[in-house]
Amino acid sequence: MQLPVALSVLLILSGVWSLLVWPPFLRRVMKDPRAKDSSGRATRFLTVHVMLVTTSMVLGLATAIVGLRTLFS
Repeated sequence: MQLPVALSVLLILSGVWSLLVWPPFLRRVMKDPRAKDSSGRATRFLTVHVMLVTTSMVLGLATAIVGLRTLFS
């Protein structure tokens, strides 16, 4: 697939942004008192946020890979 260099770089930056921004967010969510119940088990609050972060990071990685592949092909 051919993309202009500027679009390839945009995809790479977008993917890297996702990979850099979401882990600190997840660390903050895990420290939140709503993340665990009184027995120490994960709540829906934590489960939903873990799924959100996981999905966003997978899509960010895929975006970065597409950007790299289009830049170097």
